[in-house]
Amino acid sequence: MKQNFRSYALLAALTFAAVVHPAYAQNGEALRNVMWEPVNSASLDLFDGPGGDEMKPDLSSVELIKEEKDGHNKKYRIRDGSGRIWVAKLGREARPETAAARLLYGLGYKTEINYLVPTITIPGKGTFKNVRLEARPDNVERLEEWKWRSNPFVGTRELQGLKIMMVFMTNWDVIDLQNKVLDFGGEKHYIISDLGSTFGKLGNNNLPIIYRFGRKVGNPRVYSKTSFIKEVKNGEVRMSYKGKNRGLFKGITVDDAEWLSERLSKLNDDQIRDAFRAANFSPSEVSMYVASVRRKIRELQQAVRAENLAQKEK
Repeated sequence: MKQNFRSYALLAALTFAAVVHPAYAQNGEALRNVMWEPVNSASLDLFDGPGGDEMKPDLSSVELIKEEKDGHNKKYRIRDGSGRIWVAKLGREARPETAAARLLYGLGYKTEINYLVPTITIPGKGTFKNVRLEARPDNVERLEEWKWRSNPFVGTRELQGLKIMMVFMTNWDVIDLQNKVLDFGGEKHYIISDLGSTFGKLGNNNLPIIYRFGRKVGNPRVYSKTSFIKEVKNGEVRMSYKGKNRGLFKGITVDDAEWLSERLSKLNDDQIRDAFRAANFSPSEVSMYVASVRRKIRELQQAVRAENLAQKEK
């Protein structure tokens, strides 16, 4: 929807409505650090995502600029028919990353603008299927990575909610290297730039090195069998997370979980379906993902209700 992208830009301008934290430029002017902003989730288009219809890539012509060397997946920087620059990501992470960005966008989190194209021909490189195109707008400067344990949002609901979402989406690559700060001209967006290691399953256990075995991405069948919440004890929600950086998920409270639960509950099945349709999953795969996402939302809600009830009975 064309109105979707305009709404996205408008929300970025509504400073009074945002949960933000100040930073300062060299000239002393206040900047805004933004990770999450309140949104009307029900009105958001999770098929086109944060870029809306206006930002869709124009594949009438494609020009290869260069091969990107960072990361483990093959990537190419390209220019489309409208002159926009994109980073094309090939491989198994392209589809889950597209869906993950849309779910976070639906909750109010800042994300990259991306689209999944079923087929694209990159001159001199070949024709590829299911390629994620991530926008590189001229007016957005890509700055440093931000650290999970040291950032302007430590101790806030939005950061804790983002941590929960990493387990919700079975992201087994939760490291600082995947995070990025985007400068929108006086406003810094704290995003997770790489969300490809999602919607599959975590490793088999928490033993060093061995936790890597069994990891999968973009597999709805195994995602449907994954665990989410291990237990709730003494007001803390203990996540069922296996892999590196496990300590990051300690200290998540029932209040944190309730904050996220309220926002997840505002997404309807059609929106969740659109997030996975946008990633070109088959109708049967989309149905499995919708059922699994809805189950995990209920699991979070039930954990919050059970703990709140237990506290009242004390």
